[in-house]
Amino acid sequence: MISQNKSFPDDSPRERRQPVSHVDAISPLAGRTVLQIIPTLDAGGAERTTIDIAAALTEAGAHALVASEGGRLISELQARGGVWIPFPAATKNPFRMWMASRQLATLIRQEGIDIIHARSRAPAWVALIAAGKTGIPLVTTYHGAYSGRTTFKRQYNSIMSRGERVIANSKFTAHRIVSLDPEAKDRIRVIYRGTDLQTFNPGNVDAARVQRLRTEWGVEPDERVILLAARLTGWKGQQTLIEAARILTRSGLMGVKFVLAGDPQGRTGYVQTLDTQIRESGLEGVVVRTGHCTDMAAAFMASAVVTVPSTEPEAFGRSAVEAQAMGKPVIVSDLGAVPETVLTPPAVADSERTGWTVPPGDTPALADAIRHALQLGAAGRDALALRARTHVERNFSLTRMCAATLAVYEEVLASGANSR
Repeated sequence: MISQNKSFPDDSPRERRQPVSHVDAISPLAGRTVLQIIPTLDAGGAERTTIDIAAALTEAGAHALVASEGGRLISELQARGGVWIPFPAATKNPFRMWMASRQLATLIRQEGIDIIHARSRAPAWVALIAAGKTGIPLVTTYHGAYSGRTTFKRQYNSIMSRGERVIANSKFTAHRIVSLDPEAKDRIRVIYRGTDLQTFNPGNVDAARVQRLRTEWGVEPDERVILLAARLTGWKGQQTLIEAARILTRSGLMGVKFVLAGDPQGRTGYVQTLDTQIRESGLEGVVVRTGHCTDMAAAFMASAVVTVPSTEPEAFGRSAVEAQAMGKPVIVSDLGAVPETVLTPPAVADSERTGWTVPPGDTPALADAIRHALQLGAAGRDALALRARTHVERNFSLTRMCAATLAVYEEVLASGANSR
């Protein structure tokens, strides 16, 4: 296992009292009201986490409110016990933000809110002002590693480190926060994003779903898939994987399909660059673009190896974790937070690895790691799959994330930060 970084407080639910699951005890959060604020509730990591925490709060007997401008996930929020509050949380207009802060302060008083949890910068500024007016504590979560290249941008980003507690989604993110705001160090709690181990469970994926995807991708029955699942943008590493595919095919590798699954999000120029690189490398039919995938559990099951060859730091590493939950070997860039999610030497013995790390942009190293992963025998693949699944269950489960987050809420309330 990756060792716990002791430079930040450990919010492991193994060392704190777990929130109530049913009725065997009364949670300190029972009867409390927590308001999460996020620009919209459309699909995304921050949005999905918002709903998961709302469900955990409801299960603990708390009132879970979410303020946002709307979004496709509202019905799911409500189905899981959360309450949607229509609110102009996406505005970045200074005057409208000031007006929104007054509206939020009124809402806090009317609903008897005990904690505000901000998950994005603009609504965090609104929440900070409202919290100051009402005397209730603010919790913030860094879902990304904000850098800021100008003084104005750094000041704008700084709101995310002003909470009574600051949740970082990785140790990498936590260190980035401290580099920008050293005074925040003691308030930071590292809580990895949770993975739904029911959705990402090999036993819960019907073979027909896997076959459907392989057919859509044009994969032959005897072909193995090397997957890169990410939106099509330069720093996600699609060009690096294409070059690694060229190296491997020229060395004689056959029977492999390299799948780039991701939405271009309007980046037509980059798509043309990828298509040109594929064509000029003689890889048409070997490297394929398949567009956005809505069934990632089946996509991972359809794959022999999953790659995350990012060339810029990731704040977490969702694909790597989900792939390991499905028992797949992963190859990731040794950059940002993603290496925190994979067991590799020298942190563990080679017999304990769940994947490989390679230098970012190093195509020969990526090609070599893919070759090693493909050369695993049946016993080696099965053993790695078991280790990978166990690793995710121990460190990146949805249950663990929710327990740790609710423990932060309890800590804030117990500290007397709530002055009402």
